[in-house]
Amino acid sequence: MNKRWMGVVGLVALLTIVAAACNNNTQPAGGGPTGVTSSTGASPTPSFTTLVPGELKVASCLDYKPFESVPPGGQPTGFDVELTEAIASKLGLKVLWVKTGFGPSIFSGVAANQFDMVAAAVTITPKRSQTDDFSDPYFDSDQSLTVNTIKTPDIITTDDLQSGDVVGVQANTTGAMWATENLQPRGIQIKAFPEVPSAFNDLQAGTVQGVINDFPSSLAEVKTRPGLKVVQTIPTGEHYGFAFSPSNPGLREAWNQQLAAAIADGTYATIFMKYFPGIDIPAAYQPG
Repeated sequence: MNKRWMGVVGLVALLTIVAAACNNNTQPAGGGPTGVTSSTGASPTPSFTTLVPGELKVASCLDYKPFESVPPGGQPTGFDVELTEAIASKLGLKVLWVKTGFGPSIFSGVAANQFDMVAAAVTITPKRSQTDDFSDPYFDSDQSLTVNTIKTPDIITTDDLQSGDVVGVQANTTGAMWATENLQPRGIQIKAFPEVPSAFNDLQAGTVQGVINDFPSSLAEVKTRPGLKVVQTIPTGEHYGFAFSPSNPGLREAWNQQLAAAIADGTYATIFMKYFPGIDIPAAYQPG
């Protein structure tokens, strides 16, 4: 064999060894994700990991219309659900939904790699960003006040609430934070519920005088509750994001890439119009 061909053979052998080393998938320290996925093409998807290859384990409260809910005997549905499944499909992943209470445990859980991601109409906040990494924003929201127009027709804004009145909120939410900071100092009592529908049940019964909650969620709740009305939008300029473990940056990067693709190709717009008919799609989420 001449020297030229000996050099070629040696180079092939070296490349084979390097490729084998690069494909050696070892579990990250701390019990992190183990399933490696990547793709190639004109715009290659960043390499990422999931707890189970080909599967995306997503934590959500699954009781927050119109973002996520489960009809009796049915499958999860809602804006977050459809958007999550559309993006996951672009990444070649099947979604496994895990019902989880909305509280500190959902954020510590994804940080500890118990889930791959959280999709639960989560507002990106500095406090939550201390433990979790967030995707690019995918939805804009404000807070709102909902009242029972039959029992308390004179309450039109939060200024009409009096000391001793009770306002319902979902625990561990930005709505609860806003109510605590702005209403509690006026002597208004804050009653926290584990899930939003329970707060609206109490509002129907007249045991609370108002509910502070994200505006689009409140609109969805009052549709099937006679007498309840969203009477005030409270501008807070919130942005929702999907939450990921800081130890798995590749998944977040791949997700952001495909979220941008879903916006650009109109997938996002189609889902948005289904769940928010008649509402203009914000410029940041317009196809283009």
